[in-house]
Amino acid sequence: MAIVCLTSASGSPGVTTTAVGMAFSWPRPVLLVEADPTGGSSVLAGFLRGTTPYYAGLIELALSPLGTTDALRDVVRPLSPNVSLVAGIRSHAQATALRDIWEPLAAALRDLNDNGLDVIVDAGRLGLIGSPTPLLDAADAALLITRATLPAISAARSWAETVRHPASGWRHPGLLLVGEGQPYRASEVAKVLGMPVVADLPDDPAAAAVHHRGAAPPKHFETGPYVRALQAAVQSVQAHIARGRFALEEARA
Repeated sequence: MAIVCLTSASGSPGVTTTAVGMAFSWPRPVLLVEADPTGGSSVLAGFLRGTTPYYAGLIELALSPLGTTDALRDVVRPLSPNVSLVAGIRSHAQATALRDIWEPLAAALRDLNDNGLDVIVDAGRLGLIGSPTPLLDAADAALLITRATLPAISAARSWAETVRHPASGWRHPGLLLVGEGQPYRASEVAKVLGMPVVADLPDDPAAAAVHHRGAAPPKHFETGPYVRALQAAVQSVQAHIARGRFALEEARA
């Protein structure tokens, strides 16, 4: 069981696309939470192509008179037999209303996790008003997504210095690299940013468009290199979490 948070330093490295792709490659029931405070559900507008209306999400959760655990049940919608969604806010103006929901939501997600439901959180970009810092702190793995280009690595560098510090609250920080080798290799990025590359995904716009904007899957998509890379990334993230838990148990012993 795990809570995985995905975030970025700047630009659009594909946090939401990766979160959706990982959710649909996850081997267990999983809840996808859109916690990006910029507003506008990328899953509803993108992956679902605007065919599913917004009826409830984080803002309704924040304003509910019920306890967070009970209210959470009312805002979850199924995407598939294995994947459920909590949609994000509709407008960036609602971000400030989320300030007091992150702590109780982190506890509620931990309860779900303890009861056998894994969680993937799209935390959006770091440093924004309303950013879900408590969710990142509560995660079993918090992964900073970056591309392998110099501008992306430069933007990620200062945040990497912050989040890898023990005082940051991130328990098992790592990197998820998009476009490894274009031009920098995983080992080079890990050295510069001082964090391990937990997983990498190819820069494949046609395949990623399936999860980004609900595009028709390319030929042999389900058995193709992009889906295989997502499956490998899921396994690598699970192994990263297992190593972190083992290290924590060793430290306590």
